[in-house]
Amino acid sequence: MNLRDLVYGLYARRVEGRLDHDQVPKHIGLILDGNRRWAKASGGTAAQGHKAGADKITEFLGWCAETEVEVATLWLLSTDNFDRPQEELTALFGIIEDTVRGLAADGRWRVHHVGALDLLPAHTQAVLKEAEEATTGNTGILVNVAVGYGGRQEIADAVRSLLLEHAEKGTSFEELAETVDVERISEHLYTRGQPDPDLVIRTSGEQRLSGFMLWQSAHSEYYFCEVFWPAFRKVDFLRALRDYAARHRRYGA
Repeated sequence: MNLRDLVYGLYARRVEGRLDHDQVPKHIGLILDGNRRWAKASGGTAAQGHKAGADKITEFLGWCAETEVEVATLWLLSTDNFDRPQEELTALFGIIEDTVRGLAADGRWRVHHVGALDLLPAHTQAVLKEAEEATTGNTGILVNVAVGYGGRQEIADAVRSLLLEHAEKGTSFEELAETVDVERISEHLYTRGQPDPDLVIRTSGEQRLSGFMLWQSAHSEYYFCEVFWPAFRKVDFLRALRDYAARHRRYGA
């Protein structure tokens, strides 16, 4: 171990030792940003950047488990990403499939897909469904894998699902208008039944949500980290938790 690694390890333990576990977020949303820029800076390809980012996920979930996080939502592919070159998308779908299989095989996590499933290639759809079915009985962290996800798309899908549900019941438009409220729409979101994210982390220095969990993040705390996702370290994670614990959440007040 070199001096830099030793100093880093000591600092990480110091931050962790001072962390108030009673103030740890139960649901963390993560925008894994910066894979391609990390690869470019390293002289690699976009696919190599995505692979390095995927390899970081299990490590991140391990940190979450150590700090008693219960739900983690990982944004792997947005609906806006579909306009990328086909060659990059093909490689990315393969990496996502391998990642999801790995999460399912790990045995610790419960995998749940959030996003527009019908927008994805048939093979990717099958991998996501199989992982979800295979991990239903697991008791570890619930891992929402956001693939083909967009916040506006989710809200549109939720409203559409609500309308179809009432159409099957024969509900009139007047009756439906009287019953539509925040709770009714929430019941049709991709994350229905789950707690909203307490903390949303975005890596790479970008300071925007880009449509991530628009509905659910109304009262979330945000933490923007300068580090590209493949270079994200445990100390960066602990800093985010420390920053979150120091805030006084007012829930819109």
